[in-house]
Amino acid sequence: MRIGVIGAGWLGGTVGRQWVKAGHEVLFSSRHPERLKNELKDLGSGASVGTAAAAAGFGSVVLIATPYEALAAIGRDHHQALQGKIVLDAANPWPSEPSARDAEKAGVGLFSSGLLPGTRLVRAFSAVDATAVEASAEGRGERLAVPVAGDDRAAVDTAVQLVRDAGCEPLIVGDLAAARSFQRHGPGFRANTNLEKLRRLLGLADPA
Repeated sequence: MRIGVIGAGWLGGTVGRQWVKAGHEVLFSSRHPERLKNELKDLGSGASVGTAAAAAGFGSVVLIATPYEALAAIGRDHHQALQGKIVLDAANPWPSEPSARDAEKAGVGLFSSGLLPGTRLVRAFSAVDATAVEASAEGRGERLAVPVAGDDRAAVDTAVQLVRDAGCEPLIVGDLAAARSFQRHGPGFRANTNLEKLRRLLGLADPA
C-alpha cells in the first residue's frame, strides 16, 4: 500500500518504519523534514518525506499521529485530499487541549469523525506506546495487542492488516462508539498487553 503519515514523531515514526519494513511505501510528514530525512535514510526507497499536504494526498491510507488539537485544521486544510480515504486516527486529547472535555464526553472516535468528515475513520494505534510497538515488532516479549474500532468494515479490515504488518496483534472492539473503551480513562488505554489480557480488560468474549 501507499500510506501517508501525518505526524511522524514517536508513534507515527515507529509504526511507519514497521510498514516500510513490511513492504509498504510510506510518506512521512513532520514539522522538521530535514531532520526526519536523516532519521529515515536507513529505510531505503520505501520511505519518503514531505509536507502534511503531500502525506494526505499520497495514498489510500493515512495515519494521523499528531496532537489532537491539530485534527480540526487537518480536516479543514486537507479536506479534499482525505475524502474517501481510510484514516487511522491515533491522536488522543489531553486535559490541556481545549477540545479534550468535549471529545471525551462524546467519545473520541465519534468526535474525530466529525473533525475529519468524509473519511473512513478507524481508531487504531491510539491506545499503545511506541516502545511497545517496537518491542512487539522486534519479537521482544509478548506480541502487543492493538485495539481497533470503526464504522466501515472494509476500512477496519485494512487497519487490521496494517496492525499485523506493524508487528502487532489487532483486536476489533466494535464501531467508533465502542472506541470509548480504549480512550483515556478507559480500561484499554495504554494497557500495552497481549491479546488475551486486552480482550479480558475490555470484557470481550473469546472468538468462537
